[in-house]
Amino acid sequence: MSHYQHPSAIVDDGAKIGEGSRIWHFVHVCGGARIGAGVSLGQNVFVGNKVVIGDRCKVQNNVSVYDNVTLEEGVFCGPSMVFTNVYNPRSLIERKDQYRDTLVKRGATLGANCTIVCGVTIGEYAFVGAGAVINKDVSDYALVLGLPGRQMGWMSAYGERLDLPLYGEGSATCAHTGDIYSLTGAIVTRQEASAT
Repeated sequence: MSHYQHPSAIVDDGAKIGEGSRIWHFVHVCGGARIGAGVSLGQNVFVGNKVVIGDRCKVQNNVSVYDNVTLEEGVFCGPSMVFTNVYNPRSLIERKDQYRDTLVKRGATLGANCTIVCGVTIGEYAFVGAGAVINKDVSDYALVLGLPGRQMGWMSAYGERLDLPLYGEGSATCAHTGDIYSLTGAIVTRQEASAT
């Protein structure tokens, strides 16, 4: 077997699971799911049919990754964080044809107990703080906190806060990696130290 699966986990026929992934207690992976290599699915995780989880993602305990959610490589989903896939659900009205796509880009962090309202894109290496509610797109490297989520700063790919204003011009260097982050307007770009 190319991945580890706890005896209490249920992986439906047809699910694709990459090399070295770990599926822990009471997980349910539906048959249409595609899970990359080196992924960790913590206790009591649910993964829907129309879900893609990239390599080296970590989905912590009690997270449900519903249909139409895509996690790119290296996404961290904190304990008990929430995805949705219908914007205005009602029990008495069927809305499965109205699922909205949610994309979480490479390296992003979604903190414990945060909520990601469907139809948004979370940028590369963005950092959503614990308990935040996200109802609009989040920029690459943005730090978003609160209810509703508001951008409060910028984060490095390493996961440290950058000394940059929210808007305007500026640059900062990550003390851990030497990467240089440049702010132009409301967009941060990164020049990796190994590329200089």
